[in-house]
Amino acid sequence: MQINTGPSSPFAIRNIRLFILFRVLFNARFYYPVFSILFLDFGLSLSQFAILNAVWAATIVLCEIPSGALADSIGRRNLLVFAACLMVLEIALWAFVPRGNMTLLFWVFVLNRILSGMAEAAASGADEALAYDSLQLQGNSEDWGRVLERQIQFQSAGFVIAMTLGGILYDPNLLQRLFDWAGLAIIITSETTLRLPIYLTLISAVLVLLTTLGMREVEATQEVATEDNQTRLRSTFSLIWQAGRWIFSTPFVLAVMLFGLLGDSVVRMLLTMSSQYYRIIDIPAALFGVIGSSVALLGFVVPGLARRLSEHHRPGFNLMVTAGLILIGLTGLCFVWPWYGLIPAVLLFSCMYLISFFLSYYLNKATSSSRRATVLSFKGLFLNLGYGGIGLLYALLLKFLNQRVASQHPEITEEGLKNLVFAASLPWFVGYFLCLLLILVLLFARTGAIKSS
Repeated sequence: MQINTGPSSPFAIRNIRLFILFRVLFNARFYYPVFSILFLDFGLSLSQFAILNAVWAATIVLCEIPSGALADSIGRRNLLVFAACLMVLEIALWAFVPRGNMTLLFWVFVLNRILSGMAEAAASGADEALAYDSLQLQGNSEDWGRVLERQIQFQSAGFVIAMTLGGILYDPNLLQRLFDWAGLAIIITSETTLRLPIYLTLISAVLVLLTTLGMREVEATQEVATEDNQTRLRSTFSLIWQAGRWIFSTPFVLAVMLFGLLGDSVVRMLLTMSSQYYRIIDIPAALFGVIGSSVALLGFVVPGLARRLSEHHRPGFNLMVTAGLILIGLTGLCFVWPWYGLIPAVLLFSCMYLISFFLSYYLNKATSSSRRATVLSFKGLFLNLGYGGIGLLYALLLKFLNQRVASQHPEITEEGLKNLVFAASLPWFVGYFLCLLLILVLLFARTGAIKSS
C-alpha cells in the first residue's frame, strides 16, 4: 500500500540521495575507457581477457539470486555494505598485484573478477529495492521515473569525469606533454600510467563504502532481519522459489527480462571491446576517454526521452524502438569507417540507457515490495547469463577467426592479426541479435505480453 506522509520531492529522502550517489561511485570507474587494452597491456591475451569476462559473469550468475533473496530477508543496506567492502578488496588487489609472473598474474585477475562479480551481485537489486521501498514509504512511488532519470543523469556526469580522467591518465605521451608544459622535470612512461586509473578507482571504492554506511534500512526489512538464522534461511530459499515461479508465470515480466538479456549482452560486449574498436578506426588513445565522456553526456538526454516514451507508449513499442536502434548501430559498426565509425558506436552504446531505464521502470512497477530485491536480482541474473554466454561464444568465435585469418595472412604482425580478427567478428553480432530478436517476438507476440502496461 502506498504510504505518502513524507516530502513532496523524492530527492528530499535520504536513501534516494544516497542511492544516486552509490550508483555514481560504484559504476563510474576510471579504468573503463581503457578497460580491454588495460588487461592486454598487463600482458594478457585477448582470449584470456574473454575468459576473465566469462568468469566475472559466471560469478554473478552463481551469487545473484541468493544475494537478492538475502537482501529481502536480512536487509538491503547490509548487502550494500558487503558489496562496498568487496569492491575495496577487488580494486586493491588489482592496484597492488606484482607483474612479471604471467601465471600468477592471470590467477590474481581471476580472483579479482570473482570479487568483482560478487560485489555486482550483492549490489544488484538491493540498491534499487532499498530506494524504491524508501520512496513508497516516505514519498510517492509514481516519482520513480523521475528518480531513474536523475540517477542516470548524475551517473552520466560521473562517467564524464571518470572517462576523461581515465583516458588522459593512461596516455603517457599526453601526460608527458602536460608535465613539460608545467615545467616539471618528471619522466612519464607507460609503466607509470598503467595503474593510475586503478588507484583513482580505489579511492572511489572507499567512498562507496562510506556511502553505504550512511544508508538506513526501511521498516519492513528491519523486522525481517530480526528473525533467527534458521527461519531466515528458509525465508531466503522460499523467496527465491516464489519469485522464480512468479517471473516464469508472468509473460510480461519474462518478456521484458529476456529482451533485456539480449540487448544488454550484445551492447555490453561491444562496449567492453570499445577501445579495440576505436583503435581499428584510427582513433588516438588520448581520445578514448573523451569519446566515453561524449557517450555519457547522452545520459542527460536519453533518460528523459525514455521517461516520456514510457508515459505515452506501450512497452512493446518502446522495446522495439530500442531493438531497431541497436540493429542500426550494429550494422554501422561492420563498416569500420575511419573516424565516421564513431557515429554507429555512439548510437549503439547510448541504447544502454534505454535498456536500463525500461527494465527498472517496468519491473519495479510490476513487482511487490516483499520480493522486489529478489526479482531485481533475477534481472541481474538474466543480464549476466546473457553476457557470460555471449562472452563464451565470442571467445570461441575469436579462436575460429584467428586461425582462419592467420592462415590467410601468414606474414601479418600480431597487432594486425588482432585488428583483422576483431573487424571480422563484427558482422556476427548482427546475425546473432537479429535471429534471437525474431525468436523473442514470435514467442511473445501471440500472448500479447509485450503490449502490457
